Amino acid sequence: MEPIPFLSLTPQHDRIRKELEKSFKKVISGQRFVLGEEVAAFEKEFAAYSGVRHCITVANGLDALYISLKVLGIGQGDEVIIPAFTCAPTWMAVSRTGATPVAVEVDEKSFNIDPTKIGRAITSKTKAIIPVNLFGRPAKLFEMLAVAKQKNIFVVEDNAQGHGANVMGKKTGSFGFINATSFYPTKNLGGLGDGGAITTDDSVLAEKARQLRNYGSSIRFHHDVIGINSRLDEVQAAFLRVKLIYLDEWNEQRRKLAVRLQKLLAGVGDLKLPMDENSAYCVYHLFVVCTSRRDQLREFLRQLGIETDIHYPLPPHLQKAYAHLGFKTASFPIAENICKTILSLPLWPGMTEQQVDYVGEGVKKFFR
Repeated sequence: MEPIPFLSLTPQHDRIRKELEKSFKKVISGQRFVLGEEVAAFEKEFAAYSGVRHCITVANGLDALYISLKVLGIGQGDEVIIPAFTCAPTWMAVSRTGATPVAVEVDEKSFNIDPTKIGRAITSKTKAIIPVNLFGRPAKLFEMLAVAKQKNIFVVEDNAQGHGANVMGKKTGSFGFINATSFYPTKNLGGLGDGGAITTDDSVLAEKARQLRNYGSSIRFHHDVIGINSRLDEVQAAFLRVKLIYLDEWNEQRRKLAVRLQKLLAGVGDLKLPMDENSAYCVYHLFVVCTSRRDQLREFLRQLGIETDIHYPLPPHLQKAYAHLGFKTASFPIAENICKTILSLPLWPGMTEQQVDYVGEGVKKFFR
């Protein structure tokens, strides 16, 4: 068996190469490279796909989350509830507004924020909750909305890893008052460079986000607020329009391969496997397992030519960047234990069943 990379975009890009090249040539010929027809068309198409009225594209996922918080008026002196286990940019978006990130422990099975623990973290300063649809698994979004309604605070989804996921038919990225996502190349819907987007049903918030991403301007050279420069390139919008057509098909491939790998690994060693919730449609941005022998398993698989990764080796509260918040080891034991035991196995659209079987058999061989 040839070495298996952790991720290969080649099967996806080979299939749509001619369409991508055609889109690229169209943008070059049009000579409009910022906030042109391709961005406008993609925003309309992604809004429809997400089941919302508005999509505002930006330069990256961090900007999307930051702008989403800013247009809600969140800033200095406010608090925002976030998961103790997530990728650090979720926390950084909060910090960038001047607000304080307030971590809440995650659920042991889903790795998503535990809604039963949110109540005790809410104070008079709390303005929002950011649920993260981590690894393509929807968070407990209906439960989150119920808490937010009771406490009169906002929900802002971080849907960077959840393109196409849904709960009872309602797409992730449509639950919050305003929501953020990323089109980084490794995402389920990824560009050929960086990018992000904001989704919302609120027309006022949408207009504020459009202004803020473009120097605080709605009319050229007229600036209503102090904004930033965060605009999706026309060429990336053109590429994303092509890829959006195939997203559901690619997500189904991910799910079928994930089911195959789950069956292969069921009952193996002390592996903890990802499982779907009954009401949720998971899109397996990553296929993660947990084992107390993570590092040894990773090295064993490397020797078999199987590349793996760790998402994430250190939780945000123990990162040097957040030392000023004063967290200590064991502040969030579930999140910390996940970081010590988690391993991401290869899984991507275009991966063959034979490759999946080789990965599964490699893991089984280690535990034997």
